[in-house]
Amino acid sequence: MSVLNVNLDLVKKYNVAGPRYTSYPPATKFTDTISWEQLSAKIEENNRASRDLSIYFHIPFCETLCWFCGCTTVITLNHDRGMAYVEALGREVAKMAPKLNPQRKAVQLHFGGGSPTFLKPDEIRRLGEIIHQHFTFSPDIEASVEVDPRRLTREHMVALREIGFNRASMGVQDFNPRVQEAIHRIQPREMTQQAMDWMRELGFGSINLDLIYGLPFQTPESFNETLDIVLTMKPDRLAVFSYAHVPWIKPSQKILEREVLPTPETKLQVLKLVIEKLTADGQYVYIGMDHFAKPADELAVAQRGKKLQRNFQGYSTRAGSDIYAFGMSSISQIPEAYWQNEKELPKWQEAVDSGNVPLQRAYFVTEEDKIRRETIMRVMCDLSLDFAAMSQKLGIHFEEHFTHELATLAPFAADGLVKRSPAGLEVTDAGRLFIRNIAMCFDNTLAPVGERKHSRTI
Repeated sequence: MSVLNVNLDLVKKYNVAGPRYTSYPPATKFTDTISWEQLSAKIEENNRASRDLSIYFHIPFCETLCWFCGCTTVITLNHDRGMAYVEALGREVAKMAPKLNPQRKAVQLHFGGGSPTFLKPDEIRRLGEIIHQHFTFSPDIEASVEVDPRRLTREHMVALREIGFNRASMGVQDFNPRVQEAIHRIQPREMTQQAMDWMRELGFGSINLDLIYGLPFQTPESFNETLDIVLTMKPDRLAVFSYAHVPWIKPSQKILEREVLPTPETKLQVLKLVIEKLTADGQYVYIGMDHFAKPADELAVAQRGKKLQRNFQGYSTRAGSDIYAFGMSSISQIPEAYWQNEKELPKWQEAVDSGNVPLQRAYFVTEEDKIRRETIMRVMCDLSLDFAAMSQKLGIHFEEHFTHELATLAPFAADGLVKRSPAGLEVTDAGRLFIRNIAMCFDNTLAPVGERKHSRTI
């Protein structure tokens, strides 16, 4: 793929609220009417086979709140809470472990948050002991952790490497000091570089940096300077997110209204800059959504080979694995169901301490959901649909089943974002920016535009 030129008129046309499709149906469809007994039967059925496992641990703690943050966090300076949480995770894992087929291998491990490196190195090692006690790692496991460079020591990275981590991701957001001050996240370039140096020295095979556009005081010129710095650091992957200002959900974001937020036009100009600059000279492949990867990175290779997947960790190269997630607010995913833990720490803690499963809500997947989930997955990951292959895989006549949906793609074809043929459809390079919108054509759960509880697609 050559440099991708961004048409801002099309961005304005298609920039509406829509799901990110880390699941289908989206998490907004989960319900609290499903009991643990009902869900347990689905889990038992899932464990009759020895499908691969993807395991996730949510570590919610942060010392301070970044004012743009939309994550599920617990803000505290009391690091003594770390070990108590780790031991509670151990009890939650021990409750679920007997239900899991012992033949199942963990091919993916992820620590998210919050800030997993809020834990002390010895607490990380203790959590590693718990994980290795209950799970068997595949030799080629992809083990990724989110780290906060601001409070990171080399000993943290040593501990993470010891327990099996080989990938890491760091939030940068923006290197501009004025922007950092406005969002309450001071993180000098040297601090991020030190963390990357430790990771590379210790053998972490892939490093991702997160950036956010749409923050106070950002301009195309200032963000271009951040991109220049990032390119000298040579991360293997980049995630460049659009800031979603939702103070009715995250009240702390109201603080940012005191500062100068970029106009929608400025924000789109920054987006155009990001995509065109990162894809110039083949430096990074635009995977789609917010994600970029070096051409030789596993993510880009998997997409070229049509082996990419999406799940609650975002894009994944580990197809056919089921997510079993632990910790407050975490979401598990098997072919037949999704379920989420209690989102508030006291409720999660109380359930675990009482020997109960901390279930808050769940969803049972219908046969029609499965058809649409696979279709949306292939659009989001392969950027194409082969009608004959989809018909055979799903046991339907694809074109007949989706007659109406395929007709709704006409505007995208007219705008050069998809190419239709008798055999299928292909998302063009220009269309990669709009894959959420294209996928939405196959979503039969979508609420009317004014009622959607989602971020904007671009």
